Amino acid sequence: MELLKKRILEVGAVVSDQILKLDAILNHQVDPQLIKAIGQEFARLFGESKPTKVLTVESSGIPIAYATAYELGVPLVFARRKKPVTMVDDLYVERVPSFTKGIVTDIMVASEFLKADDRVLLVDDFIANGDAARGLIRIIERSGAELLGVGIAVEKAFQAGGSSIRERGIRVESLARIASLEGGRITFAD
Repeated sequence: MELLKKRILEVGAVVSDQILKLDAILNHQVDPQLIKAIGQEFARLFGESKPTKVLTVESSGIPIAYATAYELGVPLVFARRKKPVTMVDDLYVERVPSFTKGIVTDIMVASEFLKADDRVLLVDDFIANGDAARGLIRIIERSGAELLGVGIAVEKAFQAGGSSIRERGIRVESLARIASLEGGRITFAD
Protein backbone atom coordinates (compact mmCIF):
# COMPACT_ATOMS: atom_id res chain seq x y z
CA MET A 1 0.00 0.00 0.00
CA GLU A 2 1.86 3.03 -1.29
CA LEU A 3 0.09 5.58 0.93
CA LEU A 4 1.15 3.71 4.07
CA LYS A 5 4.74 3.34 2.84
CA LYS A 6 4.87 7.05 2.02
CA ARG A 7 3.63 7.99 5.52
CA ILE A 8 6.11 5.57 7.13
CA LEU A 9 8.98 7.27 5.30
CA GLU A 10 7.63 10.73 6.25
CA VAL A 11 7.13 10.17 9.99
CA GLY A 12 8.77 6.87 10.93
CA ALA A 13 11.58 7.08 13.45
CA VAL A 14 14.07 4.23 13.57
CA VAL A 15 14.78 3.64 17.26
CA SER A 16 17.13 0.71 16.65
CA ASP A 17 17.78 -2.00 14.08
CA GLN A 18 14.74 -3.78 15.58
CA ILE A 19 12.26 -1.00 16.43
CA LEU A 20 10.38 1.44 14.20
CA LYS A 21 8.41 4.19 15.93
CA LEU A 22 5.19 5.18 14.15
CA ASP A 23 3.57 7.10 17.00
CA ALA A 24 2.59 9.97 14.68
CA ILE A 25 0.22 7.82 12.59
CA LEU A 26 -0.55 4.48 14.32
CA ASN A 27 0.51 4.04 17.92
CA HIS A 28 -0.10 7.28 19.80
CA GLN A 29 -1.61 9.77 17.41
CA VAL A 30 -3.88 8.32 14.72
CA ASP A 31 -4.08 9.59 11.14
CA PRO A 32 -7.82 9.07 10.40
CA GLN A 33 -7.51 9.28 6.61
CA LEU A 34 -4.69 6.73 6.59
CA ILE A 35 -6.55 4.42 8.98
CA LYS A 36 -9.67 4.64 6.81
CA ALA A 37 -7.63 3.74 3.72
CA ILE A 38 -6.05 0.78 5.54
CA GLY A 39 -9.50 -0.46 6.57
CA GLN A 40 -10.71 -0.16 2.99
CA GLU A 41 -7.69 -2.11 1.74
CA PHE A 42 -8.20 -4.94 4.24
CA ALA A 43 -11.90 -5.05 3.34
CA ARG A 44 -10.92 -5.31 -0.34
CA LEU A 45 -8.38 -8.06 0.36
CA PHE A 46 -10.57 -10.17 2.66
CA GLY A 47 -14.16 -9.19 1.82
CA GLU A 48 -14.76 -12.13 -0.52
CA SER A 49 -14.15 -14.55 2.38
CA LYS A 50 -17.19 -13.08 4.19
CA PRO A 51 -15.87 -12.43 7.72
CA THR A 52 -18.45 -12.19 10.51
CA LYS A 53 -16.01 -10.64 13.02
CA VAL A 54 -12.77 -8.68 13.05
CA LEU A 55 -10.48 -9.48 15.98
CA THR A 56 -7.50 -7.52 17.32
CA VAL A 57 -5.72 -6.90 20.60
CA GLU A 58 -5.85 -3.64 22.52
CA SER A 59 -4.78 -0.99 22.08
CA SER A 60 -2.87 0.02 18.94
CA GLY A 61 -4.69 -2.45 16.71
CA ILE A 62 -8.13 -1.06 17.54
CA PRO A 63 -8.26 1.88 15.08
CA ILE A 64 -7.20 -0.27 12.11
CA ALA A 65 -9.48 -3.13 13.12
CA TYR A 66 -12.37 -0.70 13.61
CA ALA A 67 -11.89 0.80 10.15
CA THR A 68 -11.76 -2.70 8.67
CA ALA A 69 -14.85 -3.90 10.56
CA TYR A 70 -16.71 -0.74 9.53
CA GLU A 71 -15.89 -1.31 5.87
CA LEU A 72 -16.94 -4.97 6.12
CA GLY A 73 -20.10 -4.14 8.10
CA VAL A 74 -19.26 -6.59 10.91
CA PRO A 75 -18.52 -6.27 14.64
CA LEU A 76 -15.04 -5.63 15.99
CA VAL A 77 -13.87 -7.67 18.98
CA PHE A 78 -10.67 -6.76 20.77
CA ALA A 79 -8.77 -8.90 23.22
CA ARG A 80 -8.34 -7.16 26.55
CA ARG A 81 -4.97 -6.96 28.31
CA LYS A 82 -6.46 -6.23 31.72
CA LYS A 83 -9.51 -7.97 33.09
CA PRO A 84 -12.25 -5.52 34.11
CA VAL A 85 -14.61 -6.46 36.94
CA THR A 86 -17.39 -6.90 34.38
CA MET A 87 -15.50 -9.72 32.65
CA VAL A 88 -16.18 -12.65 34.95
CA ASP A 89 -16.94 -15.96 33.26
CA ASP A 90 -16.15 -17.98 30.17
CA LEU A 91 -13.02 -16.31 28.92
CA TYR A 92 -10.47 -17.39 26.37
CA VAL A 93 -7.11 -16.38 27.85
CA GLU A 94 -3.63 -16.63 26.38
CA ARG A 95 -0.31 -15.46 27.82
CA VAL A 96 1.80 -13.53 25.28
CA PRO A 97 5.02 -11.55 25.37
CA SER A 98 5.12 -8.04 23.88
CA PHE A 99 8.23 -7.31 21.81
CA THR A 100 8.07 -3.50 22.10
CA LYS A 101 6.82 -3.35 25.70
CA GLY A 102 9.22 -6.02 26.95
CA ILE A 103 6.56 -7.65 29.15
CA VAL A 104 4.39 -10.75 29.21
CA THR A 105 0.64 -10.21 29.55
CA ASP A 106 -2.57 -12.16 29.36
CA ILE A 107 -4.91 -11.36 26.51
CA MET A 108 -8.54 -12.35 26.90
CA VAL A 109 -11.77 -12.49 24.94
CA ALA A 110 -15.17 -13.23 26.44
CA SER A 111 -16.61 -16.38 24.87
CA GLU A 112 -19.92 -14.62 24.23
CA PHE A 113 -18.21 -12.54 21.50
CA LEU A 114 -16.42 -15.35 19.68
CA LYS A 115 -18.52 -18.35 18.67
CA ALA A 116 -17.88 -21.52 16.71
CA ASP A 117 -19.93 -20.25 13.75
CA ASP A 118 -17.86 -17.05 13.41
CA ARG A 119 -15.58 -16.41 10.44
CA VAL A 120 -12.79 -14.28 11.89
CA LEU A 121 -10.38 -11.85 10.29
CA LEU A 122 -7.47 -11.03 12.60
CA VAL A 123 -6.16 -7.45 12.11
CA ASP A 124 -3.27 -5.69 13.84
CA ASP A 125 -0.99 -2.71 13.38
CA PHE A 126 2.43 -4.43 13.63
CA ILE A 127 3.87 -7.90 13.50
CA ALA A 128 7.41 -8.54 14.70
CA ASN A 129 7.91 -11.89 16.42
CA GLY A 130 4.21 -12.72 16.05
CA ASP A 131 3.49 -13.55 19.67
CA ALA A 132 0.29 -11.50 19.92
CA ALA A 133 -0.98 -12.87 16.60
CA ARG A 134 -0.25 -16.46 17.63
CA GLY A 135 -2.04 -15.84 20.95
CA LEU A 136 -5.10 -14.54 19.10
CA ILE A 137 -4.95 -17.50 16.70
CA ARG A 138 -4.99 -19.89 19.68
CA ILE A 139 -8.02 -18.05 21.07
CA ILE A 140 -9.81 -18.36 17.71
CA GLU A 141 -8.96 -22.08 17.56
CA ARG A 142 -10.22 -22.68 21.12
CA SER A 143 -13.49 -20.92 20.29
CA GLY A 144 -14.05 -23.21 17.31
CA ALA A 145 -14.35 -20.19 14.99
CA GLU A 146 -12.79 -20.20 11.54
CA LEU A 147 -9.73 -18.01 10.98
CA LEU A 148 -9.95 -16.48 7.49
CA GLY A 149 -6.61 -14.71 7.56
CA VAL A 150 -4.43 -12.09 9.17
CA GLY A 151 -4.22 -8.46 8.05
CA ILE A 152 -1.15 -6.56 9.26
CA ALA A 153 -0.49 -2.89 8.55
CA VAL A 154 3.30 -3.08 9.08
CA GLU A 155 5.30 -6.29 9.06
CA LYS A 156 8.90 -6.34 10.17
CA ALA A 157 9.84 -9.00 7.61
CA PHE A 158 13.32 -9.37 9.11
CA GLN A 159 11.68 -10.90 12.20
CA ALA A 160 9.95 -14.29 12.15
CA GLY A 161 6.35 -13.37 13.05
CA GLY A 162 4.75 -13.14 9.62
CA SER A 163 6.66 -16.06 8.13
CA SER A 164 5.91 -18.33 11.12
CA ILE A 165 2.17 -17.77 10.62
CA ARG A 166 2.39 -18.23 6.84
CA GLU A 167 4.23 -21.52 7.43
CA ARG A 168 1.09 -22.77 9.19
CA GLY A 169 -0.84 -22.23 5.96
CA ILE A 170 -2.59 -19.10 7.24
CA ARG A 171 -3.10 -16.25 4.80
CA VAL A 172 -1.21 -13.14 5.93
CA GLU A 173 -1.60 -9.84 4.07
CA SER A 174 0.83 -7.12 5.15
CA LEU A 175 0.37 -3.66 3.65
CA ALA A 176 3.96 -2.53 4.27
CA ARG A 177 6.78 -5.03 4.75
CA ILE A 178 9.97 -3.67 6.28
CA ALA A 179 13.09 -5.57 5.15
CA SER A 180 15.55 -3.67 7.34
CA LEU A 181 16.02 -0.81 9.76
CA GLU A 182 19.79 -1.10 9.74
CA GLY A 183 21.80 2.10 9.85
CA GLY A 184 18.70 4.08 10.81
CA ARG A 185 17.24 3.61 7.33
CA ILE A 186 13.82 2.14 6.49
CA THR A 187 14.05 -0.38 3.66
CA PHE A 188 10.89 -2.02 2.32
CA ALA A 189 10.74 -5.68 1.32
CA ASP A 190 8.56 -5.08 -1.73
